Amino acid sequence: MIFATSNPHKVEEARAILAPLGIELQSLAEVGCELPEPEEDGATFEENARLKARYYARHLGALCLAEDSGLEVDALGGAPGVHSARYAGVQGSRAERDQANNERLLRELSGVPAERRGARFVCTLAVADASGSILAEARGHYSGVIAEAPRGTNGFGYDPLLFLPDRGCTSAELSPEEKHARSHRGAALRQLAAELRRLAG
Repeated sequence: MIFATSNPHKVEEARAILAPLGIELQSLAEVGCELPEPEEDGATFEENARLKARYYARHLGALCLAEDSGLEVDALGGAPGVHSARYAGVQGSRAERDQANNERLLRELSGVPAERRGARFVCTLAVADASGSILAEARGHYSGVIAEAPRGTNGFGYDPLLFLPDRGCTSAELSPEEKHARSHRGAALRQLAAELRRLAG
């Protein structure tokens, strides 16, 4: 199955979770795909995941997995939501965009007390066949509180800002194994694997 993402961190994470379940993934780079990315104009994570799965599956003539994920912050009415990756409106490398997004989020939450800084990562997945039919979908959540400052060097995106009260650390301070066990993407991928096994009968 081709994982329709250009984010190498997401490919690594998905492989680590799906490989033990018997599902092999190839990245877009590995299959030599140079298609322009489709416009993600869906109003929900689910709509964007379906849009990307259908687009790549039809163009590549293969089974494709796509995902859309992001951060929902209670005090911001669910923002940045589907705009998480482009929240700061900054171009540049992935690391530069991540830093700008994190800085904007902290500015938006300046002065907001801890009890109103609840947040969750959301991951939605969709698998489409070569005709563009959606075969399976899944959704996972990963909750915490937005910290006052970034901490940790593991993970990517908003991981340094999602503080996990039960662990006393941020998502970026967990080991990869710990993160896979509890993350939104891990939950969605395990749910998806179970759905694919059920479909395979």
